[in-house]
Amino acid sequence: MILRFDLLMESVSSCIVLSQVLSSLTNSSSVFPLISILASKMFLLFFFFFPFFLITLQFGPENPFRTQQMAAPRNMLSGYAEPAHINDFMFEQQRRTFATYGYALDPSLDNHQVSAKYIGSVEEAEKNQGLTVFETGQKKTEKRKKFKENDASNIDGFLGPWAKYVDEKDVAKPSEEEQKELDEITAKRQKKGKQEEEKPGEEKTILHVKEMYDYQGRSYLHIPQDVGVNLRSSVPPEKCYLPKKQIHVWSGHTKGVSAVRLFPLSGHLLLSCSMDCKIKLWEVYGDRRCLRTFIGHSKAVRDICFNTSGTQFLSAAYDRYLKLWDTETGQCISRFTNRKVPYCVKFNPDEDKQNLFVAGMSDKKIVQWDIRSGEIVQEYDRHLGAVNTIVFVDENRRFVSTSDDKSLRVWEWDIPVDFKYIAEPSMHSMPAVTLSPNGKWLACQSMDNQILIFGAQNRFRLNKKKIFKGHMVAGYACQVDFSPDMSYVISGDGNGKLNIWDWKTTKLYSRFKAHDKVCIGAVWHPHETSKVITCGWDGLIKLWD
Repeated sequence: MILRFDLLMESVSSCIVLSQVLSSLTNSSSVFPLISILASKMFLLFFFFFPFFLITLQFGPENPFRTQQMAAPRNMLSGYAEPAHINDFMFEQQRRTFATYGYALDPSLDNHQVSAKYIGSVEEAEKNQGLTVFETGQKKTEKRKKFKENDASNIDGFLGPWAKYVDEKDVAKPSEEEQKELDEITAKRQKKGKQEEEKPGEEKTILHVKEMYDYQGRSYLHIPQDVGVNLRSSVPPEKCYLPKKQIHVWSGHTKGVSAVRLFPLSGHLLLSCSMDCKIKLWEVYGDRRCLRTFIGHSKAVRDICFNTSGTQFLSAAYDRYLKLWDTETGQCISRFTNRKVPYCVKFNPDEDKQNLFVAGMSDKKIVQWDIRSGEIVQEYDRHLGAVNTIVFVDENRRFVSTSDDKSLRVWEWDIPVDFKYIAEPSMHSMPAVTLSPNGKWLACQSMDNQILIFGAQNRFRLNKKKIFKGHMVAGYACQVDFSPDMSYVISGDGNGKLNIWDWKTTKLYSRFKAHDKVCIGAVWHPHETSKVITCGWDGLIKLWD
């Protein structure tokens, strides 16, 4: 069933007309009775047959795909709406013609009269002979003229196809006076932005013992043989034990100690650097005296590193200088700087590469220097943050670096492209990394209060079974170390405590207060079963056994 709204509207309109006729005839008394009878009968017929006028029957099934738009009435004010197919190209052609010339073909007519064939500007259509915008030719414009100088023999003045257009304008340049003003302004800006270059401090050394040589003419670099331990041995102790008590304190630094390093192989001497800008050399055995003080940096010393033989060492400080010192005489041999702060420094451990060292800088680069020439010979610049640590692995053919960008990168020596890049979304910055005595593992102090272990031979994978927890580093780069027999892992923390874990079970065995402030460094003596050296920001260096 379908409601016929068109019939409804016609019926209503006829009723309105009838009411108007009746109102006009009410004044005539003779006609009024006849009209009233006729009107009443018509109204009865209308209301009796009203449903039949409005509703018509529909036979057959209803089309389920018939949309509301298709079912809408086609009669409109402008005519009857019919569905039609128009070619896209033809429609676009007529639209553009109308937009350009103001006329288009009349789609409603199909006759051959030229005047009635177009809508819009008929005059323009006659002028263009009814051509569309695609059929009319392009407007003729004047060609741009070029300067002509095609004489190839004129070497200086030959232009050829490279000649400029006549109306071409060159880029505007400032006049001489304006250029002078601009130069003055840029010079002032550069002056303001320039950092004051740190002048290298005057290097000097203080010897704290009466005689530098013994009765046999040996200096303090000579490895002693009367200490009860074979310091020349390359074999580590069979079994190590937990340190329990403090047996000595080295005091001499006036500010916090940044790092401590044992003499290579033997460990009979101890080198320390401090925030008081000084570096000190101490005895580990015997009277445990302070042997020599090295003075030469104008700001706090960040890192130190011995060469393989121990005859020289490098120091890196916040005054942007790296300095090479003679361990025996205390003389400063050379200085290196690239005007950036060095955060870590390492000699290449190979015997034939003792003239080369690398330094991690604050400008995201690892810089390689040659001691003999004093020049930078290589730069590794793939990190996205300041470089914190450098550790040599794989028989010194590669080195590992960590950075503030929370990544760990592995480099081939002298190749400035990292071949291994480790960075996970869950990783934190690892500002302290140590290689195990057997060369198989890397212990990394992570800033989420964990010590992570990575393989150091082939794949450099994270060992998820070896994660050491239980300490609070509080954002400090606390040094990690191993016992010589690989049975314990040690580390300081932000509360000044020394933490000792079991390597196999990762269980925290021991924790005790070592320093009043941050315990930043912890080193296990390579030839002793239970001797550990710690340093802290309270300015003290302590020996535990």
